[in-house]
Amino acid sequence: MRRERRRPNAIITTANMARDLDSVRQALGEKKGNFLGYSYGSALGAAYASMFPDSTDRIVLDSNIGDTHLDRGGLRRYAEGMEQTFPDFARWAAARDDEYHLGRTPDEVRQTYFTLADKLDRTPVNGLDGRAFRAGTFVTLYNPASYEAAARSWRSLNDSPFANLPAEKSVSAFDNTWSVFLAVTCNDVEWSRDPQVYKEAIAEDREKFPLFGAAAANIMPCAYWQIAHSEPPVAIQTDGPTNVLVAQHRRDPVTPLSNGERINEKFGDRSRLLTVEGSGHGVYALGSNTCAQDVITDYLVRGTMPKTDIEC
Repeated sequence: MRRERRRPNAIITTANMARDLDSVRQALGEKKGNFLGYSYGSALGAAYASMFPDSTDRIVLDSNIGDTHLDRGGLRRYAEGMEQTFPDFARWAAARDDEYHLGRTPDEVRQTYFTLADKLDRTPVNGLDGRAFRAGTFVTLYNPASYEAAARSWRSLNDSPFANLPAEKSVSAFDNTWSVFLAVTCNDVEWSRDPQVYKEAIAEDREKFPLFGAAAANIMPCAYWQIAHSEPPVAIQTDGPTNVLVAQHRRDPVTPLSNGERINEKFGDRSRLLTVEGSGHGVYALGSNTCAQDVITDYLVRGTMPKTDIEC
């Protein structure tokens, strides 16, 4: 059941990182390795469990990409996740309208979002434009603990005269992160080189997911990536121990529930899906659902895997 260990190239790919993980395991003299991975880490864990099933012990994949790699479909599901998760913030803000004045109902809060984004598109405030505002709201949905700070910021923007202030120029602090993201994503799987494919996706997502818009559907450097792909993405391996616990919030802005359901189905009897009533990106230790914390801890510490898919 073990995949070929040979490293076909030296480029950054999920498969090569999985090989690195197994090299670490061997160097430590361990017969088997445990793994807890969040977000992209879920893809790496899924690849590791598929490439080296006999060398894995307890695997927890939290807030799942939905496969062993991020492709166009996975990226576009960011928009789906934001649509599903934003209502949690909108309800929270509406219940506190006396303090923040963002809307008395979730629908009014949603409209406030569009109004502020439109104003900032036309007139940035202290360097904050509509694009940055949308991105900041998206990140806010990662954790309900961010709601209060976001609501204060929105209230400040609502009270702002929207003076036409020049945007501040700065070097992105995320340049390195973005570069690594592109390297792994573009090296893992080939993307369409046809501009029409992206044009159609942009129109579709702009209409279907107005909160996030078409950003995730737009063309990326992967479409004109110059490094040749030396091996296909890692295929999910269904032959192996039942040792993959998939944890997923019902509402996650980056990795919606459908991603967890997708990877759980691909693993077949090797995995169990833990569906958690809650909102945010990251279930274990990052979320507040006590039932989910207990289930995952019990598995990692005692090796107790749920007999069937479970809900908390």
